[in-house]
Amino acid sequence: IHGLTDANSDQQNNGLQSTLAYDRPTAMRLGLTAAGLDAALYGAFGQSLVSTMYTALNQYYVVLEVAPRWWQGPNGLNAIFLQSASGGSVPLSTVTRLKTETAPIQVNHQGQFPSVTMSFNLAPGVSVGDAVTSINGLEQKMGFPSSIHASFAGTMEAFLASLAAMPFLALTALAAVYIVLGILYESYIHPLTILSTLPSAGVGAALALMLFHIDLSLIAMIGIILLIGIVKKNGILIVDFAIDAERNQGMKPEDAVYHASILRFRPILMTTMAAALGALPLVVSKGTGSELRRPLGVAIVGGLMLSQVLTLYTTPVVYLYFDRMSIWWRRVRGKSAAPGTDAPPAPA
Repeated sequence: IHGLTDANSDQQNNGLQSTLAYDRPTAMRLGLTAAGLDAALYGAFGQSLVSTMYTALNQYYVVLEVAPRWWQGPNGLNAIFLQSASGGSVPLSTVTRLKTETAPIQVNHQGQFPSVTMSFNLAPGVSVGDAVTSINGLEQKMGFPSSIHASFAGTMEAFLASLAAMPFLALTALAAVYIVLGILYESYIHPLTILSTLPSAGVGAALALMLFHIDLSLIAMIGIILLIGIVKKNGILIVDFAIDAERNQGMKPEDAVYHASILRFRPILMTTMAAALGALPLVVSKGTGSELRRPLGVAIVGGLMLSQVLTLYTTPVVYLYFDRMSIWWRRVRGKSAAPGTDAPPAPA
């Protein structure tokens, strides 16, 4: 797969093993059985308890086995003789065939199933998401049988888990902000006006990451989540003053949102620049671990800059459109709640 380097596997199949195949017809002619052959091999290369010696204080086990120099290699099989039915000695090689082949040095398991783990590194400029897509495509082309299952582990598994939970996390954050703002302003519409500032922040963060050739990593996603809390203050500063001007000063929506934008421009600019300059060291730092912190700073600074430019124009427009929508909705509800012509007359 293009983009993957240093591929390695823990599957080691180059070990050597010797397999003995019994020549059963020859063994039967000589009066030997398979059980007798097994017993002879175990007596030579296994450990057999043949006796126990007891003393006044201790007991000692007598274990029978061949000398170590005979089981250091397969040549020790040539020194094993079997006793035939006639009482003669039969070399083991007469009734067996020795076959040397390769075998796994060890068999790794994941749970109760044998497993093979493939590890690799990513080439410069290749993201984890691209690697996952390439691996899944190759798996489909290979057509694994149903008895073989492939799954990601390590960094890949953590990436997929975080990617699956990120949309839910973002929606939960937006829902929490909407509920809090709805309780604060006692309205279903004005929280949407404030949340309308968030798309521009997300677009700005994505453009900044593309400009610096940074992948949309987990740290970058955390930066985008943080923008939800930082950017919405632009809308809060405008909407809060506009609602107060409408309710307490009797201004029209157009005049209220205009004066709110003029009077709150300085605190909006001040708070945005303070947040952006606070995240700027994360962008320009080059110390140890800077590659982990840089996506966070780039996402925050890029989102703040674009949202600062756009929300000063879009927030008043969205505020006025939602205000007109609320007026239209009240009219519709008022007409539907109006009494019909066949309603009984009101008492005098």
